[in-house]
Amino acid sequence: MKILVTGGAGYIGSVLVEDLLNSNHEVTVIDNFSFKQHSLLNLAHNPKLFIFKEDIRNEDFLKKEIKKNDLIIPLAAIVGANACDKDVKLTKEINVNHIKNILKHCQTKPIIYPVTNSGYGIGIKNKFCTEESPLKPISLYGKTKVEAESIIMNRKNSIALRLATVFGSSSRMRTDLLVNDFVLRACRDNYIVLFESNFKRNFIHIKDVSSAIMHCIENFKTMKDNVYNVGLSSANISKKELCKKIQKILPKFVFMESKVGKDPDKRDYIVSNSKLEKTGWKPRYSLENGIKELVKIYKYLPTSIFSN
Repeated sequence: MKILVTGGAGYIGSVLVEDLLNSNHEVTVIDNFSFKQHSLLNLAHNPKLFIFKEDIRNEDFLKKEIKKNDLIIPLAAIVGANACDKDVKLTKEINVNHIKNILKHCQTKPIIYPVTNSGYGIGIKNKFCTEESPLKPISLYGKTKVEAESIIMNRKNSIALRLATVFGSSSRMRTDLLVNDFVLRACRDNYIVLFESNFKRNFIHIKDVSSAIMHCIENFKTMKDNVYNVGLSSANISKKELCKKIQKILPKFVFMESKVGKDPDKRDYIVSNSKLEKTGWKPRYSLENGIKELVKIYKYLPTSIFSN
């Protein structure tokens, strides 16, 4: 199958593209390489990989590449609350208008859209959010992704994947994500101060995100026209609980809870992933193993290369 991945040189894309190629798909990547990343270098030898350094707001170019491909995976986005707040106009252009342009030109071609489960906002204590739960995004990031998901799911032949907070290593690393960030601080500083430490959320390893997308490709006919939560069901935990797990692996790590100050990321919820699991998909990577993986790379590589 010929697959177009926008933002394919990013954090998730760099892992996904390799898995797609290993499954013998032909992959076209459009990315602006704004982080000057070299994340696809190890794949450049593959004749089934096509890479274009291009702004996805170039509608004529996007239209041409959509026409050549059988399935679209839109990953290009301004991600994270802080990055979105810095440039509201750009965020809306990339996170929403980019999706509208894809739909304008893809006709009935299948779309698999990885989005975020941050749209659940602040959940009800001890009640799992399901795909039917109301969406109450707090941040601009969450609001634009919820809007884009709605646009995509209003047409047929689409799947939306509401991703838990992703963790794990990638050749285009992100250290702003919660687990990646906390483990980096534990390795570098040996301590962290927690605000609103009891806020909970769900987590998922980056390789399991890729495997969930691959699962959707392989089972598209039976899964299409649905939204699925994608997370590690054993990892609906608070920031404090996460720190305790890190502490078991790095005993010198100390965390303190502050009653003064607030976390700008207000999301607080637990998530059910049973709908996706019932289709036959299961995660393979535990949170504990992901922490060990991150410790390994942070200990032996200079942390400056992981800055965003």
